[in-house]
Amino acid sequence: MPYEIRELSKNEFPASLLQIPQQPKKLFLAGELPSEDSIFLAVVGSRKHTSYGADACEKIIEGLAGYPIVIVSGLALGIDALAHRAAIRAGLKTLAVPGSGIHPKAIYPRTNLSLAEEIVGTGGALLSEYEPDFRATTWSFPARNRIMAGLSRAVLVIEADERSGTLITARLATEYDRDVYVIPNGIFSPGSRGSNKLLKQGAYPITDAADIPLLLGLKNDNVPFQERLPFDLSPEEQTIFTLLAEPMPRDDLIRASGVPTSNANTLLSVMEIKGIIVERGGVFRRI
Repeated sequence: MPYEIRELSKNEFPASLLQIPQQPKKLFLAGELPSEDSIFLAVVGSRKHTSYGADACEKIIEGLAGYPIVIVSGLALGIDALAHRAAIRAGLKTLAVPGSGIHPKAIYPRTNLSLAEEIVGTGGALLSEYEPDFRATTWSFPARNRIMAGLSRAVLVIEADERSGTLITARLATEYDRDVYVIPNGIFSPGSRGSNKLLKQGAYPITDAADIPLLLGLKNDNVPFQERLPFDLSPEEQTIFTLLAEPMPRDDLIRASGVPTSNANTLLSVMEIKGIIVERGGVFRRI
């Protein structure tokens, strides 16, 4: 067998998985589980992706090089496999959560066995709640989606049609109080009806790799933070931006800023139009 498999003890379970309903009773691991200090980002999308979806997936993940981000995906055909491979090329750790056991004889799809081995060989890991020799079934894929969503700080949706399993992961992420990010796509693309629906429901649009570290509050020490900001800030905007190091309700933000309420509301509206901040459910955060 090209890699060793072991069952994790309960105290080895990632803390994030102990915060969700229907916690896994068992977890089997091959490779090295990334540090709890890492930021886990699930990347999901269609098995029948377009060339646009493939390019977007690869470019966004490659742009995350240098950040303490772990790419989580499901080892499936399509976007999952592209996400794992892009992470490896970018020097990021990647964690695969297949809909099967993780023994080489059970890995599904079989065509991704070499990818599974590469993930482990480059310092990543395979993780499953199923017994190592468990064969994938129609129900095991939706069930494992809660593991991916539960592990992650946020879920990035590349492409998803209206009946995609990807939407299950996005819905679970929302239920678990995780963020949902979406790559926008054309309104006439059938394969993006689901992801465009998520945008209408309040998911964060991702149009550049730099959007993700900003949303996650991450700083790359190799790149001066100010140089990566795509806008110039007035003194009042800088105050708002600084206060939003953590998301903040509107009233608390206005009070902390010291800007008169009438002026502050105009300022916040202008900053939203500029794409600097966004309001969701009365809470502001950086974009």
